[in-house]
Amino acid sequence: MLDSYFPLLVKLGAIASLASLLARSGSFKSMLMRESRTLHQRVALSAWISIAFGATVAIRVVSKRYPGADLGLEGALIGGILGGYVTGLASGVLISIPAMLAGEHLTMPLLAAVGALGGVLRDLAPTNEDVWQFTPFFDLNIYRFFKERTNPRRTAFHLEFGAGILVAEFLRQILGENFSTREIYFLPGKNAPTPTLWATYAATLFAVAIPLKIWNNTRNEKKLEEQARLLVEARLAALTSQINPHFLFNTLNSVGSLIRTDPALARVMVIRLSKVLRRLLRQHEHYSPLRDELSFIEDYLAIEVVRFGEKLRFERDVAPDTLDMLVPSMLLQPLVENSIKHGLSSKVEGGTIRIRTWRAENRLCLTVEDDGVGIPEAKLATLLDGGIGVNNVHERLKVLFGHEYRMWIESQAGKGVRIQIEVPELQPSLIPA
Repeated sequence: MLDSYFPLLVKLGAIASLASLLARSGSFKSMLMRESRTLHQRVALSAWISIAFGATVAIRVVSKRYPGADLGLEGALIGGILGGYVTGLASGVLISIPAMLAGEHLTMPLLAAVGALGGVLRDLAPTNEDVWQFTPFFDLNIYRFFKERTNPRRTAFHLEFGAGILVAEFLRQILGENFSTREIYFLPGKNAPTPTLWATYAATLFAVAIPLKIWNNTRNEKKLEEQARLLVEARLAALTSQINPHFLFNTLNSVGSLIRTDPALARVMVIRLSKVLRRLLRQHEHYSPLRDELSFIEDYLAIEVVRFGEKLRFERDVAPDTLDMLVPSMLLQPLVENSIKHGLSSKVEGGTIRIRTWRAENRLCLTVEDDGVGIPEAKLATLLDGGIGVNNVHERLKVLFGHEYRMWIESQAGKGVRIQIEVPELQPSLIPA
C-alpha cells in the first residue's frame, strides 16, 4: 500500500523543485509578470513549459524507474492556465513527444486536450489575479462560496478551477483503464484501491496549485521590488524639487536687491543665472560626474561672488582621479549654499569655501569647509534632522546608498564648519536607468 503512495510524493517534490528552478530565471519571471501576451510571447512561454515539463516525461520514459517524475499532464494544464489556448495546446503537444516516441500514442491527444482545458479555465477567471489566488483546499473554496457573498463569481471560479483539474486527471484515468498501458502511462495503474485513487486525484490537484503558489510569491516579490524602486524615484524627485526652487528664490532675491543700486551687476547676475538654470533644466539623471558638479559649483559661485564681492573666496583641492567618479546630482550646491548663507554672510570680513576630494579604497571622499561663524553645539546635534540644504543631501544619500555612505559635520564656534561625505565608487554600468 505504501509503495503506491511513494510515486505521488515524488510527484509533489518534483513539481515544487521544478517550479523553484524556473522561478530563478529572469526571462521566465518577466513572462509571469505579463497579464496579456503577444503571440510571440505565448510561444516563448510554451517553449519554457514544454522544455521543463517535457524533460520530466523523458526522465520517466528513459529511466523507467521514476514514475512519479512524469509531470506531463500538469505541465500542459499549467501552460493553458498561464497562457491560454495556444500556449496550452502547443505545450501539450510538445510535452508529449518523449512519450509518443516510446509508443504511448494516446498521450499527445490527451495532453493537447488538457492544455486546451487550461485555456478554458483561464477564460473563466473573473480577473487574471484570480488564477493566482487558487487554493487546492475544496473545503475553503466551499466556505468562501457560501460565506463571501460580495463576489460570488470569484468563489465559484475557484470551485470550477479545482473541478477542471480533477476532470483532467479523470480523463487520464478513463483512458488508462480502457486502453493498454502501452498506449498511455498513468498512476496509480489499473485496479488500484479506492484510497490510492483518491490520493492520485489529490496529488494532481496539489501538483497544479504548488507551482502557481511559488510563482505567485515570485510575482509578489517583483511587485514589491518595483514599488520600492518607484518609491525611491518619487522620494528623489521630491527631495530634488526642494533644492531647485530654494536656490532660485535666494538668487532672485539677490538680483532684486541690485536692480536699483547697481543695474549692471544685476544684469550680470541674470546672465549667470540663466547659465545655471540651463544646466539645471538639462539635469534628468540622479548621478553625474564629479567634474560636472564642480563646474556647476563654479557657475553658482560666480553669481554669489557678484553679490558678496571679494569677501567670498573659493579654493579647491581636487584629486585628478576623482573627476570622473559619479556622485548624486546637486550634491555640493546645497552644502556650498549653506556655507555662504549661514557661515559667511554674517561675517564682516567674509571668508573662504574649500572643496577637497580624494579617493580611498574604492570610495570617494569629499569635504566642504568654510571658515565662517560656525554652528552652535546645540544645533549641530540636530542639523541632519531639519532644514532644507544639509538635510536634503543627507536624505538623498540615505535613499541612494542605504548604509554604504558616511556623512558627518564638525564645527567650532567662530572657526567654521567642515562637512565630510564618503560614498562607494559607482560604476556607470551598475547604475539603474
